[in-house]
Amino acid sequence: MTVPTYPVETTAPSPTPAVARAHLLHDGSVEQYRRTIADGVDRVARRVASVDRPVTGITPAELAPLVDRVDLDRPLGDAGAALDELEDVYLRDAVWFHHPRYLAHLNCPVAIPALLGEAVLTAVNSSLDTWDQSGGATLIERRLIDWTAARIGLGSTADGVFTSGGSQSNLQALLLAREEACADAIGPAARAELLPRLRVLTSAAGHFSVQKSAKLLGLAPDAVIAVPTDSRRRIRSAAVSAEIARCREAGLVVMAVVATAGTTDFGSIDPLTELAAICAATGVWLHVDAAYGCGLLVSPTRRHLLDGIERADSVTVDFHKSFFQPVSSSALLVRDRRTLRHATYHADYLNPARMVEQRIPNQVDKSLQTTRRFDALKLWLTLRVMGPDALGALFDEVVDRAADAWQLVSEDPRFEVVTRSELSTVVFRYLPTGPGRELADAANLHAREALAASGLAVVAGTRVDGHHFLKFTLLNPATTVDDVDHVLELIAHHAGRYVHDRTAADLTCHVG
Repeated sequence: MTVPTYPVETTAPSPTPAVARAHLLHDGSVEQYRRTIADGVDRVARRVASVDRPVTGITPAELAPLVDRVDLDRPLGDAGAALDELEDVYLRDAVWFHHPRYLAHLNCPVAIPALLGEAVLTAVNSSLDTWDQSGGATLIERRLIDWTAARIGLGSTADGVFTSGGSQSNLQALLLAREEACADAIGPAARAELLPRLRVLTSAAGHFSVQKSAKLLGLAPDAVIAVPTDSRRRIRSAAVSAEIARCREAGLVVMAVVATAGTTDFGSIDPLTELAAICAATGVWLHVDAAYGCGLLVSPTRRHLLDGIERADSVTVDFHKSFFQPVSSSALLVRDRRTLRHATYHADYLNPARMVEQRIPNQVDKSLQTTRRFDALKLWLTLRVMGPDALGALFDEVVDRAADAWQLVSEDPRFEVVTRSELSTVVFRYLPTGPGRELADAANLHAREALAASGLAVVAGTRVDGHHFLKFTLLNPATTVDDVDHVLELIAHHAGRYVHDRTAADLTCHVG
């Protein structure tokens, strides 16, 4: 690889305060702001228009030297020069989620109105912790929380807050559940005695953030109990009931059941209505992680798949997954706004308690974060330009495409498919025949790596019942059945070649 060089003469001299101030956005620099942002947008637009594959296949070892040799203490002094450099260290080798053969993770192409929102919110730079740093931004976020809660069906006492993503939302939900479980433990001694006995039940196919959250919340190392799933990779309701009973007999306290509406690997949706009934009968907090499946809230044909979510105590949604929003755009919703008090802390310099009496709306009273971006604006502009029905139609389209992909894979004798997703994933693997069958794990790992190295497509990988599988995650309505078919052929080629070469080598060694 040829390492680009940048001429020393472009390095700017030490700036005076007046020169430095010229780089700030203010009334005297608006023309520079327009030109600079337009140049950046134009370069990205040219890249997007010219992309012919989702990745270039560059390795960390190849790219790292280019980044490492940038001297951050010697500024280029010019935005154009910095953008030239950025082409080499980032844009040229970026991962492009809008490409129809990017089929790996829960990354979506983004809605243009949301990109407009991103441009506005970063320039104004509102901070969503207090009213005196945000003004109308606070009201817009609150309106979107109300809208989302209504879509879920949580009722008039619901509330919530935007977060950085599903992991943070799950953390905050379990924090609220822990505090509700500890409500009757009066005094430090009682609380210290209760904390090691708290348990969280979640699906064996659930998100790892549940385990991470339990650790951050100071729960016992074995606090999270993974409940078995059925053939559709959904949590078994009967097993949840049995586990709650077992915990109580053992003197343990189940503080929460975490249901999943769209598991990362299988897109499975737990039986929400059944779990809601169990939690209501036993007095256990029900959290629904709908980070992936929240797109069903606007689906014109599949909203019923979320039936029962309206009975949850808290819900995680990730708009940056299935609402086609840029990262980050997420939220935590709660049925009873009073439970958000567990995240409230009053600081005299920021949000003193008297502001509550004055009915001043400070979002920091609900959030784990203090300084926080106005990410809600992206969803606001998307809804105002496109509307929820258009978003739902896009999400329906990717779910339909996943069904087509599942059919394609399931009918191909070269592959083994796991279960049919209710959302937009397909988990499968290349399955060699004859003596090469024992090479299945290695062949699938090789095929994924070879595919990424070629840059022609990107797929994800996971483990199922101890074996390596591949995964399509479809979140791009532009992906066609032909795209899926083409990627399958590439996978079969790489995996088949690997098995052929390995078995031939083994045969040669055996003969020799």
